Amino acid sequence: MTGRFDTDTAVEARGDGAFRARIDRGWWVARGPNGGYLAAIVLRAFGLATADPTRAPRSLTVHFLAPPAEGEVTIETRLEREGRSLSSVSGRVVQQGRCVATALAAFSKPRTSPDFEGAVMPEVPPPERCPVMPVRIPMHERYDLRWAAGAQPFEGGSEALCGAWMRTAEPRRVDALALAAFSDGIPPALFSRLSDDTLTGGVPTVDLTIHFRSVLPLEGARDDDYTLAIFRTRVAREGFVEEDGELWSPGGVLLGHSRQLAVMA
Repeated sequence: MTGRFDTDTAVEARGDGAFRARIDRGWWVARGPNGGYLAAIVLRAFGLATADPTRAPRSLTVHFLAPPAEGEVTIETRLEREGRSLSSVSGRVVQQGRCVATALAAFSKPRTSPDFEGAVMPEVPPPERCPVMPVRIPMHERYDLRWAAGAQPFEGGSEALCGAWMRTAEPRRVDALALAAFSDGIPPALFSRLSDDTLTGGVPTVDLTIHFRSVLPLEGARDDDYTLAIFRTRVAREGFVEEDGELWSPGGVLLGHSRQLAVMA
């Protein structure tokens, strides 16, 4: 793949578990690059560090210590354990000698177990009937976003709920890398409840966890498919908010969960 998303999340092996990447300003939000974008870069490096394509990402947690600047970063990875079916990888994102993020991930082959499905995809209009979300920050130009649920940002909705159909601006099949980016790819749910933009510093993420619930890409997935991203915030207290997310295929398959803690700046 050679589209903008893959170019901007590319990594280059440097040896000894280290990978070089470049932070592109096209993914900027309030104070620096979007957290989902950085998570996708880290996940790409971790996948190469495991060196086993049969082990799909199952969990990724990134702690954001400081916003990186535009330019080169190094992802220092360590294969903490490689079991019979599960690999655990840790890493640090370093820029000019400063650690800007730490991360931990689990990769595993599919396992035989009892399956059940209790989650239900929210009922929303299809993408073609949803309004296109206006570009408010540079990162929005990297996506095709169709608002599907909740009040638009700063419309003073009754709850902190937002949802959108989304895909990359250059359509590509949804894999784990895209899902990591999507998990932080639309305005915070908190914004749907606010009536004006009082948070001039944005809502920077402290930590982001993604649970990948399906091996991706799904069989039969197409490059032009949208993913439904639904996010909710239930508590804002002492300057911090949590946000829970669900990411769904067009056919109603739950692709992943996300949860993050963020600062109201």
